[in-house]
Amino acid sequence: MNLKKGIYVLAASLGVTANVIAQSEVTKQVQYLSGTDVKNTKTWEFWATGGRQSGFWTSIQVPSHWEQQGFGGYNYGRDYVTYGKNFHFEDEKGLYKHQFDVPANWQGKDVYIVFEGSMTDTEVKINGKTAGPVHQGAFYRFKYNISDKLKYGQKNLLEATVSKMSADNSVNNAERLADYWVFGGIFRPVYLEALPKENIEWTAIDAKANGTFNMNVYLKNTEPGRNIIAEIVDKQGKVIGTANAKTTGKDSVINLKTIVKKPLLWSAETPNLYTANVSIKSAGNTIYKTSDKFGFRTIEVRKQDGIYLNGTKIKMKGVNRHVFWPEYGRATFPEADLIDVKLIKEMNMNAVRCSHYPPDQNFLRLCDSLGIYVLDELAGWQKAYSTKAGEPLVKEMVIRDANHPSVILWSNGNEGGHNFDLDDDYAKYDLAKRTVIHAHHKPGNAINGIDCNHYEDYYSTQKILADTNIYMVTEFLHAQDDGGAGAGLADFWELHWNSKRGAGGFIWDLADEGIMRTDQNNMLDVNGVNAPDGIVGPHREKEGSFYAIREIYSPVRITLKNLPSNFKGEIPVENRFHFTNLNQCSFQWELINFKKRDESTAGYTVAKKAAVNAPNVAPTAKGTLRVILPEDWKNYDALALTALDPQGNELYRWTWKVKSNAQLLENVLSVKAGPAVTVNEADSLLTMKAAGISISFNRKTGRLAGVANDNNNYKLSFNNGPVLVSGNATFNGLKHYQEGEQHVIESSYSGDLKYVKWRMSPNGLLQMDYEYALNGNYWFSGVSFNYPENFVLGAKWLGKGPSRVWKNRMFGTTYNVFENRNNDTQTGRAPWLYPEFKGYFADVVWMELNTVEGKFTVASPNDDMFVRLFNFYGLSGIKPHPELPVGDLSFLDRIPPIGTKLGLNISPNTKVLGPLSELNVVNTPIKRTLYFYFGIPKTTENRQFTMPKENILTD
Repeated sequence: MNLKKGIYVLAASLGVTANVIAQSEVTKQVQYLSGTDVKNTKTWEFWATGGRQSGFWTSIQVPSHWEQQGFGGYNYGRDYVTYGKNFHFEDEKGLYKHQFDVPANWQGKDVYIVFEGSMTDTEVKINGKTAGPVHQGAFYRFKYNISDKLKYGQKNLLEATVSKMSADNSVNNAERLADYWVFGGIFRPVYLEALPKENIEWTAIDAKANGTFNMNVYLKNTEPGRNIIAEIVDKQGKVIGTANAKTTGKDSVINLKTIVKKPLLWSAETPNLYTANVSIKSAGNTIYKTSDKFGFRTIEVRKQDGIYLNGTKIKMKGVNRHVFWPEYGRATFPEADLIDVKLIKEMNMNAVRCSHYPPDQNFLRLCDSLGIYVLDELAGWQKAYSTKAGEPLVKEMVIRDANHPSVILWSNGNEGGHNFDLDDDYAKYDLAKRTVIHAHHKPGNAINGIDCNHYEDYYSTQKILADTNIYMVTEFLHAQDDGGAGAGLADFWELHWNSKRGAGGFIWDLADEGIMRTDQNNMLDVNGVNAPDGIVGPHREKEGSFYAIREIYSPVRITLKNLPSNFKGEIPVENRFHFTNLNQCSFQWELINFKKRDESTAGYTVAKKAAVNAPNVAPTAKGTLRVILPEDWKNYDALALTALDPQGNELYRWTWKVKSNAQLLENVLSVKAGPAVTVNEADSLLTMKAAGISISFNRKTGRLAGVANDNNNYKLSFNNGPVLVSGNATFNGLKHYQEGEQHVIESSYSGDLKYVKWRMSPNGLLQMDYEYALNGNYWFSGVSFNYPENFVLGAKWLGKGPSRVWKNRMFGTTYNVFENRNNDTQTGRAPWLYPEFKGYFADVVWMELNTVEGKFTVASPNDDMFVRLFNFYGLSGIKPHPELPVGDLSFLDRIPPIGTKLGLNISPNTKVLGPLSELNVVNTPIKRTLYFYFGIPKTTENRQFTMPKENILTD
């Protein structure tokens, strides 16, 4: 969806502007007193009672949080832990004033002032008169009828007093003393509504997949004998159904029913929407009319089975989402909602949990139109609203949101924040009678046949899935820093996908909650380890888990890792759509050639491409994708396959190497010919030299001691290796000898490292062959060298990327030539530059490091080499996790898994996350060849280097 187009459609769908809409006396007329969103505000008078800029009248932009406007103080909801029971922000209040005009022709109408959201207790006065009871609860739409308090055709005065903390302790416990940032102020729009005295207050729609349409129309001041008519209109504007009834008295609610034949159904894959135009008529004249968007769909919770939509069992590929943007906090704007919906769809997710409060309504409109299943949640972080405080908030939430087809379940609070007395309130206002769940973190709290228990490990999840309840986990794989989210997800997803009662789950969470602190030079603050929990950064910077989730959740599932030697174009495929046949999708293959090491740009070039016939594979079935390739396809570097959904959005792009590493390296190192290799023996060093490149070894340790390049007049600080990163090695001795035109230095060892052989060719190319043998479980295996991290400018490599990987998060990377500048990003922390420069990088064929001392290249003809770049961590905490290998640069055959925040601050027990999160079992000898080139040729009289065939290892 085009961003600008999406915003235009959104604005049109609101049907309002900042000015009075007076097209008709029979429709609701709206006049905004505030701006329409946080980027389009209006100036009001303001007085802060405490903190910054307090104690005097000034001005503020509305809607906004006053902290982001330079007032008051910042508070994280867990300040009750940080600061004990001294809630230093409990007395912080904001006093608002705003003058506004009311059209004279509004006299005689019902006029309401509407607040979409205000944090937290809000007292409203109009022209000095109280508009109604103080509203308590920050995330809910509330309104007052102020018809008798207005001066029509004249200036009016709005006064609002907003208290950051509520006078009701249950409100504070439910939504303020929580694990997220808490703010103050009128953060959603404020506007006036003017309606004829006879009007429709609200409607509740239940439109089933079989075409039955059922609507309750809640009336105000309607006279007997009025015709209440609903016309159902499709997206082309055609009326496809009509329902009507007549009032018999002073009816407050009228029920309308009809049946539409074969409607287009709503689902996340087919978000088909209709409009219900509802009118009050008398003798053919329209007294009032309004409209609602809705979708035909049937939601069923079949106990001990699953959640069904339109008769099909669905599984949630979901994420938790806070309403949040760094510059604005929980005040939002249309682009932000659209960005988040598109990110969720791009990850091939189909569901979102609105944690831990109902979102702005625009977000739900986008979920309706683009297709996302929504858990709409009453606030209650770990404690619940009292019944007195909660009952009106349930009503406000459900009345506002019930007609959104995207809302498929109600969540009555989070992790103990459940008031059981409120469970039956939802159905009072929801004609569709959606199921109510409890998003909880303790076993045994299942409700209505659905267990949502949080943060169970893989093996506990197996047990829960074998139990009687449906298991739909509302928080799992906590994504603090680089942990969780995509790491371990593949194992959990397979459990849910293949289990009868597995309904999927919701990763915690979408974005790092970093607020731009106006009191600290606009720094982004994630409150330590409390809030960097996102799959993306504060401004939606994509971490490695983003891409991993995208592959794992791709509804076109392809698990082929390597092209078989007898590949004939057949690729096994599984359809993990719920409603879409793969023949509705489109596919394209490309034969590509990777850019060379010495080319100025990274990437690849497409040599040939063609469409692929989409196979007829029904939802949840398996089949074969047949790619018809030209006869010369093996002459190209790689084969790429792209799958697109029926709307033309890319689902995923897979790349497989056609050529072996050895073939891909044939033309990579173009090196000037040189004289024979010379050898110099000193007291402690043994030095080989060719083509101006000197390689020195320590005779007492057998390790590389130094590198120099006469041609470019530099010494390179690459040294102290190879060191075995797991296991032990005792150096026994060093010998050297001539072998053809190469000179060999061979180190022998006892222990787990068997030998290391260095071969230098006359062109200066260095080859290292080594073997080691371990027997046990290890975090990592391979060898390391030292090189100063701060000397490195960047890296360029052919391999998997662009993101770093972990053993349990290998997904989401693909073959290409990548280039990345050195950055100091630790995931979840400033400066949020992704991809991270430091980390484990997979399946590297060659890598060139650009340093202040010059460039050097490392390559391997063997598959599956990981390159570890410098010092980083996956998870911060009491002790960063996991530990790193020794050294600075590592060339590894095994890398560690990463865990999640919960539990790992105490014990890095990653294995509880499933098979892919177990430690590496290494029980066979491992041989590998590395090539090093430390010189940059100065002439164009080069010859191509071809690796000796006897040194190429094959599987």
